[in-house]
Amino acid sequence: MLTDLIIKNVAIIEELHVAFLPGLNILTGETGAGKSIIIDAVNLVLGGRASSESIRTGADEATVECVFDLEGNEAVRSMLDEAGFGTGRELLVKRVISRSGRNRVFLNGSLATTSLLSDVATRLVNIYGQHESQTLLKPENHLFLLDGFGRLSAQRQSFSELYGEYRAAVAELSSLQEAENELLRRLDLLRYQSGEIGSAALRPGEDDELAEERQRLLHAEQLLHASQGVYQNLYDGDNAILGSLRSLIHEVEEGGTYDGDLAEIAQRLNDAYLQLEDGALSLRDYGSRLEADPGRLREIDDRIDLINRLKKKYAPTLEGIISFGRSVEEELAGLESGSGRRGQLEQRLTSLGDSLRKTGDELSVQRRDAAEHLEKSLEKELSALAMNNAVLRVGFAALDEPRSTGMERIEFLFSPNPGEEPKPLARIASGGELSRLMLAMKQVLPESDVPTLIFDEVDSGIGGAVSAIVGKKLRQVSLRQQVLCITHLPQVAASADHHFKVEKSSRSGRTTTGIVLLSAEARVNEMARMLGGAKITEKTLEHAREMLEDGTS
Repeated sequence: MLTDLIIKNVAIIEELHVAFLPGLNILTGETGAGKSIIIDAVNLVLGGRASSESIRTGADEATVECVFDLEGNEAVRSMLDEAGFGTGRELLVKRVISRSGRNRVFLNGSLATTSLLSDVATRLVNIYGQHESQTLLKPENHLFLLDGFGRLSAQRQSFSELYGEYRAAVAELSSLQEAENELLRRLDLLRYQSGEIGSAALRPGEDDELAEERQRLLHAEQLLHASQGVYQNLYDGDNAILGSLRSLIHEVEEGGTYDGDLAEIAQRLNDAYLQLEDGALSLRDYGSRLEADPGRLREIDDRIDLINRLKKKYAPTLEGIISFGRSVEEELAGLESGSGRRGQLEQRLTSLGDSLRKTGDELSVQRRDAAEHLEKSLEKELSALAMNNAVLRVGFAALDEPRSTGMERIEFLFSPNPGEEPKPLARIASGGELSRLMLAMKQVLPESDVPTLIFDEVDSGIGGAVSAIVGKKLRQVSLRQQVLCITHLPQVAASADHHFKVEKSSRSGRTTTGIVLLSAEARVNEMARMLGGAKITEKTLEHAREMLEDGTS
C-alpha cells in the first residue's frame, strides 16, 4: 500500500507531501490545479520515462519519493531480499531527475537500476489512465486475468509443471542424441586407431633392433671385408698369426718343463691363444652370414617409417604406442556395451506428450467456458458504467508448440461502439475506457493482483446516476485494495473514504501546487464547489451533504 508521496520541484509543484490511507482516496480540484502532475510523479517513481522538462523552472533537479507498506506482500519482499535491498516492512523508493542527465534511482536509500524499479513497481501499483501501459494494455497479462476469473490458476500450474517435465525430457533426449552422435564419432576413431595399431603388430624394442639391422645392411661390404681380412690374418692365411703364435707358445711350454714360473706363463699364453682362436672362428662365422640384401633394407626402412608415423600420432616411444593401443581396446569394449537409455527416454517423452496434450486440451475447454462468462460479466458491468454498446471478446490463438501457460495465446478484443469489429484492446481503448474497463474487471475478478490501484479519467464521458455507480464500484474495489482516484464528479467523490483537494496558489510571484486532506466540513464545501461552481449557496451545501450521506452509505 502507498502510504506517503513526497514531490519536490516537479512541474509547478515546489514541495508536496501527502499521506495516503487504506480504502478509497479521492483527489479533486479545479482544472489545471495539478492533479495529473501528481499521478505523473507517481508514475515517474514507478520507473516511468524521465525528462528534464518535468523539472520546475529554476531548479537543478526534481525528486519524487514514495513509501510503501509491504506487509503481506511477500513477492516484493523476496525480490528486494534477493537483490540485496533489505526485507523490512516498508520500502522507500526515490527517483531523482537532473538537468545534467544524471538520473538516479534509490531503493531503501541504496542506488538501484530503473529496470529493478520497474519490476518491483509492477507488483505494487497499477495506474489506469490516458497514457499508462498497465495490466490491461499488455496482452501477456490477459491469460492470467482470464484464469483468475475462471479460478483456473491451479490447473495452469499443473499444466506448467507437466510442461516442465516434458521440456526436461526433450532436453535430456536431445543431449543423449548429441552424446550418441559423439559416441559414434568416438567409436569410429577408436576402431581406426585400434586397427592401425593392431595391424602394425609392434614388439617392445623392435625399433632398436631394426635400427641395428639397418646399419649392418647399409655397411655389409665394409663389415664383410673387415671380418674376412682379420680372419685370414689370424687363422687361415699363409702367415697366420695364430700359427706363428702356436710355435712360440710351444717353445715356452718346453721351457716350462724346467721352470714352474715359465710353465705358468705358458699357460696364460695358451689361454690367450684359445681366445684368439675363438675370435677368429667367430669372425669366420660372422662373415659367412653377411650379405648385401637391398630388398630387406627396403623392408626395414618401410617398417621404421611406419613406427615413426605411429610415434608422431600416439606416443613418442614404441612402448607408449603399445600401451595406448591397450587403452583404446579397453575403451572400445566399454563403449560398445552401452545401455538402452534412449529407448526409455523416447517412451517417457511419448507418455508426457500425450498427458500434456490431454491436460492442455482440458484447460483450453475450461478457458473458453470461462471466457464466455467473463465476456457477459464484463459487458454487464460496463453497461452499468455508461458503456452500453461496448463489446469485449476474449480472442484465442492456437500455438504451434505448447508453452508453460498452455496451448493457446489469449488477447482481449474491444469495441466501444456498435457495428465496429472488436480489436486488440491496447490499440483502441482510450484512457477513460481503460479505467472503467479495469474497474469492471475488478468487480468480477475473485482476487486482486497488486495492493494499490490508481484511476485517472475513470469518469470521462459519464455523469448523473452512472457516476454514482462508478463511485460505489470504486468503493467496493477499495475493500480489497487501496484505491486512488482523480475525479471531476461529485457523485464519484462522495464515495471516498478520504478526500484530498489539490489546489494552486501563488507566492512571491511563483505558482505552486499543494494538497490537503479535507475535514468533514471542508469536504462539504469542496463537494458544493464541484456541484455549483464558483457560487456556493445554502441549497448547494445541503445537496452536497445529502450526496455525501448517500455515497458512504
